Amino acid sequence: MKLKNTLALSLAAVMAAGLTACGSGADTASTASPAADSTAAESTEAAADTTAAPDGDGDPTTLTVAMECAYAPYNWTQSDDANGAVEIRGSSDYAYGYDIMMAKKIGEALGQKVQIVKLDWDSLIPAVMSGDVDCVIAGQSITAERAAQVDFSDPYYYASIVTLTKKDSAYANAASVADLAGATATSQLGTIWYDTCLPQIKNANILPAQETAPAMLVALNSGACDIVVTDHPTGQAALTAYPDLVMLDFGGGDGDFQVSDEDINIGISMKKGNTALKDAINEVLATMTTDDYNTMMDEAISVQPLSE
Repeated sequence: MKLKNTLALSLAAVMAAGLTACGSGADTASTASPAADSTAAESTEAAADTTAAPDGDGDPTTLTVAMECAYAPYNWTQSDDANGAVEIRGSSDYAYGYDIMMAKKIGEALGQKVQIVKLDWDSLIPAVMSGDVDCVIAGQSITAERAAQVDFSDPYYYASIVTLTKKDSAYANAASVADLAGATATSQLGTIWYDTCLPQIKNANILPAQETAPAMLVALNSGACDIVVTDHPTGQAALTAYPDLVMLDFGGGDGDFQVSDEDINIGISMKKGNTALKDAINEVLATMTTDDYNTMMDEAISVQPLSE
């Protein structure tokens, strides 16, 4: 929300620094030619432009974004640049999905090209903390635990919790969490679905967590479990890939999984103290509405790969 003032002040400071540097050498360079003065001014201006770009990984010309590239419809891997997919660093493959759409929108606003870095879920926050990437755009919930390690933008999506099961399952008509009692269940590793939601199912047989969202869906489709718990966009995408599944939405009341706002607010994470990038991202998000988010997500779901 404060980006225009923040960037204006930052740019003014950089330009002022440049002018001070020029002034400090004015006496010794008073006989320099007009051409030399022009070249120096152009160099100072270019340096100011580069320095003004919010950055976290040491390259202000590029917005380096980490994600799994295996979490449709937020992000996935594909073999070409169809629909505007972005090449993955160090790979001949491309990434696309809701997160890539958002990364491109932010990169365009900042005048930066976007570079996608494919990492395992557990490697995302360490990559931000080490400075290997500028930010993570990967469907991360803004939890207090994560916020202790990294800074978060304002939410760029709001994801309610749903349950997936097969249409012929004994749980297909469940109307509340209580109706899931005794189910064999799993979800993705390191998510609130697994850590917070599954333990709320009475007498559940909780299987080990799955490494990725696709692996979680394969487990359900293969009959290894009765249900999986996930967020609404992932559930919607799963129905396209697996037509034998049904999505259960318990409506958010007392009969639903009890989660906090931080569990379902999805944010963009960056290194602690990188206020320039945080403010820049928040200004882009401030121009968007919930309808804009939902329209982008619907588009991502419509072009996602049908299987992983």
